[in-house]
Amino acid sequence: MTALGTVVAGVRTFASDVIDGFLEITHSSFALLGLAVAFAVITLTARPDLRQTGEEKLMGWLQARQVAVMGTPIEPEASERATASNPKELPKEQAAVTYWLSKKYRVAPEPLAVLVAEAYEIGGKTKLDPTLILSIMAVESSFNPFAQSAVGAQGLMQVMTNVHTDKYQNFGGHFAAFDPVSNLRVGVKVLQECITRAGSLEGGLRYYVGAANLPDDGGYAAKVLAEHFRLRQVASGRSVPLQPPAPTTPAAPPMLSTQAPAQTVPAKAAAEAEAPKASADKVALLSDL
Repeated sequence: MTALGTVVAGVRTFASDVIDGFLEITHSSFALLGLAVAFAVITLTARPDLRQTGEEKLMGWLQARQVAVMGTPIEPEASERATASNPKELPKEQAAVTYWLSKKYRVAPEPLAVLVAEAYEIGGKTKLDPTLILSIMAVESSFNPFAQSAVGAQGLMQVMTNVHTDKYQNFGGHFAAFDPVSNLRVGVKVLQECITRAGSLEGGLRYYVGAANLPDDGGYAAKVLAEHFRLRQVASGRSVPLQPPAPTTPAAPPMLSTQAPAQTVPAKAAAEAEAPKASADKVALLSDL
């Protein structure tokens, strides 16, 4: 064999050995990788806690990367904190009430849908008309869950949180006064006690607003009952204007010469006359309930 043939044969042998070694190493690597994957799957199957931990770390890393790119935190569960639902999924009567209240009080229908559904559910359990419950919320807070009066009544139904702290214990404490559903449930409980104590709905409303021992309730019961009447009409499918028609005021009779002249009321007497009205920035409820 010539020298050139010897060199060529040597190169071929070397190349063959290299290829065979590479294939063997690759085959072994894939085998090792397969074993590693199989071991990982078996381990994670046997230890779900490890799998969960791994998933949480991976998700945390991905979210951290997303925050770095977008500059805002990612909270996929944030919508679960919102008190809202689709009003179109409500029964026809509840949907009608929801949309009417939404237009009148300029509140989004989605959170109102939750309150309307809750009012109907708790009303069925307590034998209270749900539209009465909604009427109290309308008059008390105009559906503002963060409302607070000058005397400390809070939330949708303007319950005196410091008086009824015990009623919030089942809801995690007094801060639940600002959770719409919790405030609604506590308010209904207070309303039940008021009606039971007074023996009538109108009397119960006077107790609820804290005017049971006052000459009048400032028209509170009349406002609630009027709104209740309108909501009952809405619930029955009738078309009800958002604002009740203004009462017509008859023209004043002409002044006759025999009529006594108007008397001037002293400022002190006027202030005393207004005193009963000032008593009721009144809200639910009395401390001895």
